[in-house]
Amino acid sequence: MKNKLKPAHLAILCITLLALSGCADSVSLHKAATMHPVGFWHGMWHGMILPFAWVVSLFDSGVAIYATYNNGGWYDFGFVLGVSALGGGTTSGRR
Repeated sequence: MKNKLKPAHLAILCITLLALSGCADSVSLHKAATMHPVGFWHGMWHGMILPFAWVVSLFDSGVAIYATYNNGGWYDFGFVLGVSALGGGTTSGRR
């Protein structure tokens, strides 16, 4: 017997994905040049919302998946940790 997605579950999933897509950050390059650079915690958050930001960026050219106004290495480190948190880290492949 195959598990089928019920219409109510599909509706909840769609509403949740739509709500989370509102977390995607959108800043123009001109505005980013005058902003205070973001660091580790923003990088981690942007890594965690990467799938949602990516889907939105396909339809809206004003949304990016990576903050251009970051402080460098610490933002990158947080971004990578945030992305890896989505997949459960490295231990999920062992099961």
